[in-house]
Amino acid sequence: MDDMVYSFKLSPDWRLLQEISVLDRFDGSWAAIEKREGQSLKQLKSIATIRSVGASTRIEGSKMTDEEVKVLLEKISISKLEDRDSQEVAGYFAALDLISASYKDMDITEGTIKNLHNILLKHSNAVEATRPDGNKQIVFQTTAPGYPTEDAMRMLIEWWHSDTETHPLVKCALFSYDLVSIHPFQDGNGRLSRLIATLLLLKQGYVWIQYVSFEHEIENRKGEYYQELMQSQQQRPGENIYSWVRFFLSCLNNISVQLMDKLSKRGDIAQLNPKEKAIYAFIENHPGSRSGEIAEKLDILLPTVKKILAGLVRNKHIVKNGAGAGTNYSL
Repeated sequence: MDDMVYSFKLSPDWRLLQEISVLDRFDGSWAAIEKREGQSLKQLKSIATIRSVGASTRIEGSKMTDEEVKVLLEKISISKLEDRDSQEVAGYFAALDLISASYKDMDITEGTIKNLHNILLKHSNAVEATRPDGNKQIVFQTTAPGYPTEDAMRMLIEWWHSDTETHPLVKCALFSYDLVSIHPFQDGNGRLSRLIATLLLLKQGYVWIQYVSFEHEIENRKGEYYQELMQSQQQRPGENIYSWVRFFLSCLNNISVQLMDKLSKRGDIAQLNPKEKAIYAFIENHPGSRSGEIAEKLDILLPTVKKILAGLVRNKHIVKNGAGAGTNYSL
C-alpha cells in the first residue's frame, strides 16, 4: 500500500533513499569545499546564472543561446526588449538574481510567489505560452481556475510550512511539481516552478545549487522532464509521485557531480601559464570561438594560439568542434 505525502502517493524504497543519501553526504561536505574554492565559485556562479536563464527559457520555446543570453544581460539596461525571447530572458534573470541575493529573507507565501511571477513577466507583452513543439496548447490537465486554484495554492503553502517529517529534498520536489500542476497563472508557470525549486533548495540549506545550473540539467533531459510531469498528471488527483521525485533527485545528483568536476578542472586550470589561462577564459566566455578570433582579441600570434589550443584539447580542458575553416572551441 502506498504511503501518503501531502495529497500524493509515495512509497520510499532503497533507490530513493540512496539518491537522498548521496545528496546529503555531498551537502554535508559542502562547507569545507566552499571555504577552499571561494574565488572559483564566484566565476562558476556567474556562468551558472547565464546557463540557468538560457536553459529555463529555452525549455519553454526560446531560441537564444547562452552566448546570446550573456550579451543581452551585459547590455540589458540600455536594450529595448522588443522580442519575446529577450523579454523572457530579462525577466528570468531578474527573478533569479533576486532569489540569489535575498533568499534568506524570502518567506514561502502567496505574496512571494506572485511577486516572483510579476518579475518574471515584467518585460513581457504576450500572455500565451508556446510549447517546445511550437504549438500553443495545454500539455496536461490543470486545476480549474478561480476558487479551486486559490484553495490549491493556499493548501500547498500551508503544507510546506506544517510538514516537518518529509525530507526537505522530497518536499522541494513535491512543491515544484504541484505548483506547475496547479498552474495558477496564465503564463510562466513552468519557469516559475523551476525558480521556486531553486528558492526552496536554497532555503533548505542546499546553497551549492547556485553554482551549477539545475535548469540546464532539465533542458538536457527535457523529453524526460515533460514525460514525468505528464505521467504523474494523468493520475491527478491523488497521483503516485514516486517517478517524479526520482527524476528530480537524479537531476540534483547529476549536477552535484558536474559541480565537483568543474571545481577539479579549475584546479588544473590554475596550473596553466598566463597565455593558456587567457585563452581558456576567452573560450569560457565565448563558446564557439575560432583560433583567428582568439588571436585577434587577445593579441597573441596565431601560431601560438593554435599550439596552445592543441594542448588544451589534448589535456581535455576544452573541446574542438568541426573541421577546417569551421573549427571552433568550447569547454
